[in-house]
Amino acid sequence: MYDVIVIGAGIIGISSALKLQQEGKRVLVLDSKGVAAETSAGNAGAFAFADVIPLATPGIMRKAPKWLLDPLGPLSIRPAYAFKILPWMLHFWRASWKDRYAAALKAQADLMELSKAALERQIKAVDGEHLIRREGQLQLYEGAAEFQAAWPSWQTRKAHGVKFELLESPEAIAKIQPGIDPRFTHAGFTPEWKNVVHPKTWTEHLANAFKEKGGEIQCHKVNAIAPQTDHVVVFTEGHCFQGHQLVVAAGAWSKQLASQLGDNVPLDTERGYNTTLPAGAFELKTHITFSNHGFVVTKAGDGVRIGGAVELGGLSLSPNYQRSKVLLDKAAKFLPGLKTEQGEQWMGFRPSMPDSLPVIGFAKDCSRVIYAFGHGHLGLTQAAGTAELVYDLAMGQNPSISMSAYSAQRFS
Repeated sequence: MYDVIVIGAGIIGISSALKLQQEGKRVLVLDSKGVAAETSAGNAGAFAFADVIPLATPGIMRKAPKWLLDPLGPLSIRPAYAFKILPWMLHFWRASWKDRYAAALKAQADLMELSKAALERQIKAVDGEHLIRREGQLQLYEGAAEFQAAWPSWQTRKAHGVKFELLESPEAIAKIQPGIDPRFTHAGFTPEWKNVVHPKTWTEHLANAFKEKGGEIQCHKVNAIAPQTDHVVVFTEGHCFQGHQLVVAAGAWSKQLASQLGDNVPLDTERGYNTTLPAGAFELKTHITFSNHGFVVTKAGDGVRIGGAVELGGLSLSPNYQRSKVLLDKAAKFLPGLKTEQGEQWMGFRPSMPDSLPVIGFAKDCSRVIYAFGHGHLGLTQAAGTAELVYDLAMGQNPSISMSAYSAQRFS
């Protein structure tokens, strides 16, 4: 009998398992493929604490049709998936109303503040400073009009404690990152922005720290969950495991597990695409965000990774790597010195909720089960903070922030 079983060996599951181990609990992690085998392997590797603004902003539905009609645009839905995504889109529309947006913004900012501090605690606990890049982020704009349109978002960040410097010339931008096409005349620089050396390497480092302290990680696909009076039984193919408590942190695969516990959560996927170029592709000094084109350029190990955009398409549709190519072609225009040869394409499933907030809290029908999924593109960013919240819930302690906004039942 384990004290806690964690389903999912991505960044959320591993961070939660490591934190739960703090009080000497016997913790088992189950995953169908192993540590950082899915989304945690190939993301942009950014701790995006400045990204407090939810995707569902007031007025966004007026822009959405234009985006959705472009199959290679920053936000798209495959025709084959349009009907299935409709309930999610209705929740997304409701989340964009001013009252819901204001509440989601506060909840996102609260979780970001907690996660920012929790990350520093996590780095120290696992002796991980050598895997962190503290190089800031440039968010770029083409012309004064585009910059002015983004001005309210910077004021919102300021109100929530995000530090930044606004740049208003290509020369000022070049002092931070040379080699950007001068069409980008304005930028916001967030100096406290951090990245990991590589997201997979970071998750593996946490997993190794977990195992060194006696934690177990096994490769099994979880098929069923059966809550009992004083424990929870987890069934895999050919095995069953018992734990006093269970954490569901299976990312985009959590919906089916939650449904077994009485929770119908509107979880879908933001399918993200990228291309990783080898060492020497570009001399990158900071994380670059091309906001109005929906992609970023960042370091990944010794190489450079170009990726982003949102394709709402579930788990079963085949990848459309033309999206990766479009982003790479744009990056080549915007960074004239970029060498685009020998790139490796990738697609990952970001677990996405309509209001951009994760699900963190107890299952409807069993208080022994704690959910920790649905972080969208902010899983790495919010992993350490989520782990501390999971720990508080498991230990029967009051979390440091209000939890109602992250409830699995908030869409009921």
